[in-house]
Amino acid sequence: RSFGLNSLSASEVSRLCRILDEKVDEFLKRPIETGIRYLFVDATYFKVREGAQYKTRALLIVAGVREDGLREILGASIAESEDAGFWSTLFRSLKDRGLEGVELVVSDAHKGIQKAVESSFPGASWQYCHVHFSRAVLGSIPKRDRPSIAQKLKDALDDETKTQNLAVELRNQGYSNASETIDKFRFDLWNYKAYPQSHWRRLRTTNIIERINKEMKRRSRPVGAFPSDQSLLRLAGCIMININEEWITGKRYLSMDEE
Repeated sequence: RSFGLNSLSASEVSRLCRILDEKVDEFLKRPIETGIRYLFVDATYFKVREGAQYKTRALLIVAGVREDGLREILGASIAESEDAGFWSTLFRSLKDRGLEGVELVVSDAHKGIQKAVESSFPGASWQYCHVHFSRAVLGSIPKRDRPSIAQKLKDALDDETKTQNLAVELRNQGYSNASETIDKFRFDLWNYKAYPQSHWRRLRTTNIIERINKEMKRRSRPVGAFPSDQSLLRLAGCIMININEEWITGKRYLSMDEE
């Protein structure tokens, strides 16, 4: 259904877009007035038309858990890639708006994110998202063996010794790439355990951002490619505004009373 939108003039469409752009800009530049202990960082990719070409753009998203235990979407930007410079720029803008108190940053293992986190949040720990880690380990495993090894990895991820034993087992089975992935990130998988045990399940992954990514993919599927970076940010911003409203008016994501 078009809901009458096909009857809108070009000038009316432009006016509505300007109104939405202003709302999104206001949302993404609002002051951060509450301390954020846990930061969750992720990116997803979309096609954007640039002249006669279609280029890939990264939608960088940052969410956090506030001192009162509520979730909040803190910022987002469109970038050419996930290079450290783009993440550092986004982190710097968040700090300029008042972001402070970050102790743990959860993300995938993109080198750009790791580098930007290290320089932007000295003293904070970095936690490798267990979902992304599992995908990285299983990515080099033949399909026939993935189900059994996936279960072993799931069982082992609660314990550092078990995970290291699995790395040895995989190496002995000839899966050196998977084993090396485990060894490489052995010190970045359990930083969440420094915090209250009731928080652990939600600190192990970037699932907090997953709903935003899924909704963006669903809403952008009929579009195929966006006509501009601004149109991509407009849709993403509107989705994030709605989700954020639910978050800050809903139940606490974590109980921050337990130490």
